[in-house]
Amino acid sequence: MRERARVTIVDGRSGAGKTTYAERLARETGAQILRLDWLYPGWDGLASGSRSVARALRTGGFERYDWERGVFDEHIELDPGAPLVIEGCGSLTRENLAAARAWAGGVPDRARRVHTVWMECSAGLRRERALARDGEMFRPYWESWATQEEAFFAVAHPISLAIEIVHAD
Repeated sequence: MRERARVTIVDGRSGAGKTTYAERLARETGAQILRLDWLYPGWDGLASGSRSVARALRTGGFERYDWERGVFDEHIELDPGAPLVIEGCGSLTRENLAAARAWAGGVPDRARRVHTVWMECSAGLRRERALARDGEMFRPYWESWATQEEAFFAVAHPISLAIEIVHAD
């Protein structure tokens, strides 16, 4: 039987099933969730939100972005004693992986303490899911967000850091 990870990072493109996967995992393990949706500073903020993950892990908390008001407002503390699932586009980078390993307890048993997942799904189904989830609010931003994903993933190569690839079609 595989030991449960202290930290699981779930990355993939918009609509790939990251949130559903993360919520199910959190329910099964009692983990808290850190959603990158809470860290992006608006629709042009994928890279900035990604950089915020390591900082949140180092400091033990973060300011949550309010999408309605367009500001960071509520401070959220992370419980260092509880398992953690990090999910969202841009969550799986070398810097975030190093911070997750430190959060999970450092060097011993690294592979079991941090588990990394890349969610894979066809473009058409991803778009359908994303627009069903976020409705008309997301529609005007779909193309610009996809462009950010392309640019970010070309540099960060998150799939190369994934231990597991989940096909969610």
